[in-house]
Amino acid sequence: MQPEDIARAVGLMALAAAIGASLLISQRRALGRMAQWAATWGLIFVGVALAYGLWSDIRLTRPQQAVLIQNSMITLPRQRDGHFYLTLGLNDTPVTFMIDTGASDVVLSRKDARRIGLDPDALAYYGSAATANGRVSTARVDLATVTLEGAPEQPLTAWVNDGAMPHSLLGMRFLERFSKIELMGDRMILQR
Repeated sequence: MQPEDIARAVGLMALAAAIGASLLISQRRALGRMAQWAATWGLIFVGVALAYGLWSDIRLTRPQQAVLIQNSMITLPRQRDGHFYLTLGLNDTPVTFMIDTGASDVVLSRKDARRIGLDPDALAYYGSAATANGRVSTARVDLATVTLEGAPEQPLTAWVNDGAMPHSLLGMRFLERFSKIELMGDRMILQR
């Protein structure tokens, strides 16, 4: 805080204390009733402040994945973090991918690789990839069983990233399967 801000805050607190003291003196006979009113207004103030502070969280609450499939079209909502996510079934295990149009390939995190039955420690990390965090080692894996909302997909080649990754990435190699990719406000539309 700047010194001017601190001075303003102290001045406002002194003014509030003076008004409060004045009210107490003038209403000393009805202190019980005044305490009730003060508590009521205090709770209202706290409630409004909490609602205001949480409004953006309440307003942006969306389901983690709400895929709408109609006429070979998949509609994905933008999530709270600003990204779009799609869940694929890999080896009968649901894996949520962050859609990354800047990524060339499909990249699995070590955690997701383990979840679908691969042993990340036993993979041969002969490849490498340039990421925002620098170069990382990668291991190629071929996934024969891939589903999207229960419908079978073509087999998929993916890369397991040997570095730390919060999400698996769904890059352009998978997105090329769609004839049209469109952003409309807070929705991504994928069309076959």
